[in-house]
Amino acid sequence: MIVAPANPSAEPELTRLLGSRADMHVTRFPVRHGLSLAERLESYNAALPSMVWAFDGLPLSAMVMACSEPRYLIGPDEDREQCAELSEHAGVPFASATLATREAMRHVGVGDIVLVSPYQPWLTELAERFWKTSGLNVTQVVQVRAKNGYSPYAVTPAELISQVELAELPGDAVLLLTGTGMATLPALGPLNAGNDRLLLTSNLCAAWWALSRAVGRPVTLGRVPHRRRRMAAAGGAQVGGTA
Repeated sequence: MIVAPANPSAEPELTRLLGSRADMHVTRFPVRHGLSLAERLESYNAALPSMVWAFDGLPLSAMVMACSEPRYLIGPDEDREQCAELSEHAGVPFASATLATREAMRHVGVGDIVLVSPYQPWLTELAERFWKTSGLNVTQVVQVRAKNGYSPYAVTPAELISQVELAELPGDAVLLLTGTGMATLPALGPLNAGNDRLLLTSNLCAAWWALSRAVGRPVTLGRVPHRRRRMAAAGGAQVGGTA
């Protein structure tokens, strides 16, 4: 996994989602002080080709850029093409968090989504455009804000839950909670209580993609984490979450 320097949620959530089924190794993008958010995100995209070599000769089954924001600065076609090029050069299946999310949504047959975004409004607009260009119908956008402003890292699960609930979304909506740095796993149970919503997160999709490549077949996206053992006993690997 390649993550942003100050990301507080990717490793804890991916560790929980992968469990004992895969070992996870992590490197972080270089720190870029004094840059605007847009400049910092552009620097991550620029550094990505060299970052795939950060693990040197460590044997890997898959590699994921667990950072969604930079990819919203480019289009989905360019995102996919770059991931294919990096896979070929590194000799390891490679995906960005956004590409992993696209493949997860295709796996479960998603067409319409509600985009839940903790980003600044300008970046949320780019994210919405990205998913629409990917062929999805974005039926609604829920802008999530932390107490002191727009910051994926600062949004608490309670803030995420309350603001999504205030949006009064349909009980059968498909929610995409974008952002690997926003804590999402504690919110999945409450947001799925008493409804038939399909909940996908950037970290859930990244874990699903990586584990699927590691075992050589698509694994199951399970509805809730506590059902892992029972469903795994019934057959097949599983990534916990709500899907």
